[in-house]
Order: sequence, then C-alpha cells, then structure tokens
Amino acid sequence: MPSNPPTDPPTDPPTDPPTDPPAEPGPTRVEPPLRADEATTLRAFLDHHRDTLRWKTAGLTAAQLRTPLPPSTMTLGGLLKHLAYVEDHWTGVVLRGAARRPPFDTAPWDDDPDWEWHSAAHDEPAALRTLFDDAVAASDQVLDAALGGPGGLETLSVRENHRGHGDQGGRFGLRWILVHLVEEYARHNGHADLLREAVDGLVGE
Repeated sequence: MPSNPPTDPPTDPPTDPPTDPPAEPGPTRVEPPLRADEATTLRAFLDHHRDTLRWKTAGLTAAQLRTPLPPSTMTLGGLLKHLAYVEDHWTGVVLRGAARRPPFDTAPWDDDPDWEWHSAAHDEPAALRTLFDDAVAASDQVLDAALGGPGGLETLSVRENHRGHGDQGGRFGLRWILVHLVEEYARHNGHADLLREAVDGLVGE
C-alpha cells in the first residue's frame, strides 16, 4: 500500500503585531524660522511660547486648571491669568502708556499683590482662555504698531523703569521688552510642563 503523504506540522494562526498606545495629539505651534531678521525671530519665538502654554492648558476642566503641585501653589489656570497680565503690562501699560485692561484695572492689588494667581481658581476655563487670547491679540496690535513705526526695535516705552531692573533708570527699549516676554514664557512653560504631567500625565516639549 502506498504510504500516506507527509504532512506539514501544524502552525499557530497568524497574529497581528503589537501596536503602540495612541499618542497624545501634538501641539499646533508657530515654529520660529531658522533664518530671519531680528524682529521676526523674536516675535516667532514669542508666538511659539504662547502656543505652548495654550497646548499645556488645553482640554482641562476647572478643577484640573486649579490643581497645584505641592509645595507650590502655582496652577495652570493661574499661569493663563498671570501671562495675560504680563502681556497687558509690558505692551499696553509700559510700552504704550495705556491704562490696564479689565479685569486688571479694578483688581485689589493692594490687598493681594498676587491677585491674578489666586483669583484664577474662581474663573471658568473658557473665561481664562478668552482672557489670555484677548490679551495676546491686544499685545500684538501694540507690537505691530511699534515695529511698523520709524523706530522699529529701537522704539522706547512711554513708561519708565521704576522697579529696579538692573538699577537702570529711563525707558525700556522694545527689543528688551520682547526678549523679556520670551524669557517670561520660557520660564513659566517649564512650570506648565510639570503641572500638566501631574494633572493627567501629558508630556512633551
């Protein structure tokens, strides 16, 4: 009798390759150009850092925005309100010489010098984001006008230095103000990195 034909050994059914967990959506940010004039470069870095703060505070509830990382009392909501104040102070008040914008014009600064940090805990997320975006838009209008004028980056502020920045008196140059804004955002975005990771695990540069 003919022998049975050889059979192949049984094989396991194919399996799909493992997949990585879904990645967090990346930020939509202005990327500073590698080669540009000084004013364009400074403003691009400022916009990059503004967008980074938006990303680090996006999608959070009121409770999450007011959650600190002890022992610090700093919060992401407080950062939004503080940097809205910073934008208004340096471009509106110092550079242009205007009065403070609401709500900073009627805030009880004498009673609480850190009012913007503390009061943010009582604000809704949409209100904080609108306050920040409105402050940025108003700031950009001032910067557009100053940079479009005859002085450009050499434009001097209306208000003078009375706060001891390097013990130098006199008015601030627009270049100094722009660099200071970038520095302020860069420092606080480092805080935002830690706060956001503590809130819900989101990480990223």
